[in-house]
Amino acid sequence: MTAIRPSGFVRGELVAPAPPPAVHVSVPRWIGERLFNSIGNAILTVLGIVGLAALLWPTARFLLVDAVWRGSERTDCLPETVGHQVGACWPFIAAKFDQLMYGFYPADQRWRANLVYGLGALLLAPLLVPRVGYKALNAVLFFGAFPLVAGVLLTGGVLGLQEVETRLWGGLLVTLVISYAGIVGSLPLGILLALGRRSDLPVVRSASVVFIEFWRGVPLITVLFFATYMLPLFLPGDWKIDGLVRVLIGVILFSAAYLAEVVRAGLQAIPRGQFEGAMALGLGYWRMMGLVILPQALRLVIPGLVNSFIALFKDTTLVLIVAIFDLLGQLRASFSDPNWATPVTLFTGFAFAGMIYFVVSFAMSRYAMFTEQRLNAR
Repeated sequence: MTAIRPSGFVRGELVAPAPPPAVHVSVPRWIGERLFNSIGNAILTVLGIVGLAALLWPTARFLLVDAVWRGSERTDCLPETVGHQVGACWPFIAAKFDQLMYGFYPADQRWRANLVYGLGALLLAPLLVPRVGYKALNAVLFFGAFPLVAGVLLTGGVLGLQEVETRLWGGLLVTLVISYAGIVGSLPLGILLALGRRSDLPVVRSASVVFIEFWRGVPLITVLFFATYMLPLFLPGDWKIDGLVRVLIGVILFSAAYLAEVVRAGLQAIPRGQFEGAMALGLGYWRMMGLVILPQALRLVIPGLVNSFIALFKDTTLVLIVAIFDLLGQLRASFSDPNWATPVTLFTGFAFAGMIYFVVSFAMSRYAMFTEQRLNAR
């Protein structure tokens, strides 16, 4: 019988061990090893530097170098007054800052909005710092008590507070209210829908599938129109729901459908042995999900969850369609002021709004990466 020889090359000796990785690498060495270690990488590096310079330098000139920083009227931002090409007109932002932050909220009552901002930051900060204790109590206060306190402070009408209708709210205040309510309300509902879609009960599973597919198949603009203009037609004559509340309900239901699929992906990634091990310990369904399955599933889908939260934060700009003036809506309204009509007013306003959206979205993304690394290290 002829012996069968394996095809290919078989090494007859061991490969020499690779040198240990350097603990400290100098900047020139890092540049040489990472950016110019081959002709192709060198070309891509040079093209990248040229592209960044072509993009960043005009932006820096508009926002900083050629920008106008002081002034009290539109003529201060005109080339004829400045004597050179004008960049961003920051006096316009200073003049409209209160409108962009609070909308038409009464000036003498804006301390209530500032108090809500402060309470929110005070309760959120301990949740973001891992070393701070009492996380459960802090979470109950931030997700349970804070919405009630914020609603009372902003709306008023009780405890001697002047009533402020939601139609007067606007600017960043409305953006944060819709984002916070959407995230806090849609995540628990999305988890329940994800569990329902994987349920063994046909009725529960079918209802969850219908809900998810319906809301995912309808554009958010349509949801906002329906919640604002058509929903009151289906209510009894003496029932009235505030316009902002209707928008919040629509946003929560819409976002929950997408979060349900994100959470379901995490549930499907959990090995079957985890379910069997939890059941072998005698845990019931809800204890198994709450103590064993969901913590692992949510850790796996942190990028997807944060991506949905960022999308929800930016999609709040669509409420302008239904006459709710968020940050972008108030910005567009401020453009109609003839006292600040200059060639650069439009670009300055959108640059300011873009920086706010970028800072918030980037912060959410960075903290999500930090959380992933901290959980994966365990």
